[in-house]
Amino acid sequence: MSKPVKELIRKNIEAKFVGVTSLAVVGFAGLDAVSTNRIRGRLLEKDIRLSVVKNSIARQAFKAVGLDVACDLLDGPCAIAYGGDNVVTIVRELLDIAKESPSLTVKAALLEGEPFTQDRIDELSKFPTREEAISRLVSCALSPGSKLAGCLIGPSGKLASILKTIEERGEAGGGDGDGAEEAA
Repeated sequence: MSKPVKELIRKNIEAKFVGVTSLAVVGFAGLDAVSTNRIRGRLLEKDIRLSVVKNSIARQAFKAVGLDVACDLLDGPCAIAYGGDNVVTIVRELLDIAKESPSLTVKAALLEGEPFTQDRIDELSKFPTREEAISRLVSCALSPGSKLAGCLIGPSGKLASILKTIEERGEAGGGDGDGAEEAA
């Protein structure tokens, strides 16, 4: 490949990875073209892109956009998966696909500058997504308030019930208790 062509490819890759802080490195050796195309289609449904690029060109592009840590993750034939909601979603989807296509492997991932090698990919897949983390946080923040409201409402509800029972007994007994004085 000539230098001008490599330069065009590198600039194209740089443009794709501007603003990307999280990505996954995928090994796809042994997959045929039909399987690869099916995998790409499935990933595109979740807005995940898969780019196959020469490692040396990808390293140059990563350095240019500030993803220096990702350079160490590229080893052997691989593709870069990026986009989607976050890298946890990407890794989960790739691991699901890998169950159906054993030739596909998740080699590494980068989450906000922290590299995850192949031995830590399962750990990363168990991380909560942003939405899951926010819902857990909101639940933790609202829990004490709901418990406090229950503590405040509970006794007053019991008191109201007791007062209502006393009132109903008073009405059923014939009035306000003056009947006992008249009889005496």
